[in-house]
Amino acid sequence: MEITGKIIAVLPERGGVSKTGNEWKMQEYVLETHEQYPRKMCFNVFGADKIAQFNIQAGDEMTVSFDINAREYNGRWYNDIRAWRVERGVAPAAAPEYAPAIDAPKANAVDFSAQNEADDLPF
Repeated sequence: MEITGKIIAVLPERGGVSKTGNEWKMQEYVLETHEQYPRKMCFNVFGADKIAQFNIQAGDEMTVSFDINAREYNGRWYNDIRAWRVERGVAPAAAPEYAPAIDAPKANAVDFSAQNEADDLPF
């Protein structure tokens, strides 16, 4: 999946040590779309190498490719939106792909004055 917008927040980097003893790092970012009604999405980049490679800064315009996964913890479910590719400087689209313009059907006007005037009812 992809989303295009502007990075409006860079959250602090988090890290730790896994159960197997491996160190890990993750950083979260907030992207705002350029639609008529802008939406915000918080996504993360996992791994120190990816964080350095992407080098995402506040104010960057980009398209983010991401995967969505959900996990359960103590009976509650949490979504994880993880970026796997970023493309910088992508101009916002004129209209989102998922909301195509729909032409409303034109109503046919009925001229009741052409009917017999003795009939008061139009049916």
